[in-house]
Amino acid sequence: MLLNRGRLLGALLVVSAALAAVVLAEVLRTVVFAVTVAYVLYPVRRRLVGRGLSRRIACVVTTVVAFVAAVLLVVPLFYVLYRRRSELIEILGQIPDAVPISVGEFEFVIETVPYVAAAEVWLRQVALGIAAAAPRLVLELVVFTFLVYGILYRPRAVETAVFGVVPPEYHDIPTRLHERTRETLYSIYVLQAATAAGTFVLAFAVFRILGYGSPGLLAVIAGVLQFIPVVGPSVLVVALGAGDLLVGETGRAIAVLVIGLVVIAFLPDAVIRTQLADWTGRISPGLYFVGFVGGILTLGAIGLIVGPLVVSLLLEVIDMLSERGAAADGVEEVGGRAIDDETR
Repeated sequence: MLLNRGRLLGALLVVSAALAAVVLAEVLRTVVFAVTVAYVLYPVRRRLVGRGLSRRIACVVTTVVAFVAAVLLVVPLFYVLYRRRSELIEILGQIPDAVPISVGEFEFVIETVPYVAAAEVWLRQVALGIAAAAPRLVLELVVFTFLVYGILYRPRAVETAVFGVVPPEYHDIPTRLHERTRETLYSIYVLQAATAAGTFVLAFAVFRILGYGSPGLLAVIAGVLQFIPVVGPSVLVVALGAGDLLVGETGRAIAVLVIGLVVIAFLPDAVIRTQLADWTGRISPGLYFVGFVGGILTLGAIGLIVGPLVVSLLLEVIDMLSERGAAADGVEEVGGRAIDDETR
């Protein structure tokens, strides 16, 4: 009877979650973002309580940290796309109208005007879209703040519900999925954010020394690109080198390719990721890239988080299945040896 009640409650939980996803579809990405941020910041809240703060004050302090982190994550990108769009368009304007290319006896010219014009139109549309969406973004930020506080204030509610539905002999499954989720989210938020911050500092110094206009703007772009796995800020470095070659700045092109690829694209990964290796999510860069791209294409911006997380959880389930299969094979081998001994 208790098992039937547990199944009923589990079914009600699934139906309620699906209904909530439909009703809250317009703010679903904000809800997912808030849940994952609260997941990562829960140890901070627990540590504050351990230092003597009340639960409510600890939740307020941790929520303020989440609010500031969200603002620092979103505002630089919006600032670049809206406030500094004219500088981006000016950089695009430095590209020659035609690029002659010679391959042996063949010579042809690539007309860059249509591509530059399309990029300028896209930048203007994005800037106008950001301006129009500003009130909505503020409202979503308010929703995000309240959700993070609520989740941090009652962090055990979901755990109690899950363990109340799942039979005791299967409690190890949600526990392992919880551990994998925590590792993956730490890898996405803490590791990626720290690497992006280091990339921004190094990129600003390199672009300033090499004499690029708006080094802060280019450094912000490099930091944002650090969230793209495998490719990262090397795209920006190569693009700047190619642009310098097109306008005749051969010396600076070579310098930015050599210094930029080492200092901006390689050094943050080699140093920061190595120092924070304990927070990696046990997912290979290739699969992380698949989850990142698939999540972005399917869910939009929130896919940056959900895509790699889903791939990581899938790998954890596969690990549990393989361990179960290995354990079953071991039992059969032991059983076979036991039968042989009895026969002898």
